[in-house]
Amino acid sequence: MSIDSVPDLLLVLAMGVLAAAVVLGLFRIYSATSAAERAVVGDLVYFAAIGILMIIGIQTGSAIIQDAAMLAAFLGILATVALARILTRGER
Repeated sequence: MSIDSVPDLLLVLAMGVLAAAVVLGLFRIYSATSAAERAVVGDLVYFAAIGILMIIGIQTGSAIIQDAAMLAAFLGILATVALARILTRGER
């Protein structure tokens, strides 16, 4: 991968920020004290990983990777709602 233009540089920088978010998030999951903290940080890690996958799809020009990332994001939103319902024991 070569960095020939400003958009390529911005994509690489964005991937670096997302990778740092994943690493710091994994550390926070390890050190969290409650299930709610782990759930929130787990969502952060999940969606940062989807962002990395989307950037890879943009860089390679692969529509399949981008579609997979969007499908994973949709399923992640559903999982987040389900987990919130579990943690609140169904209260609204």
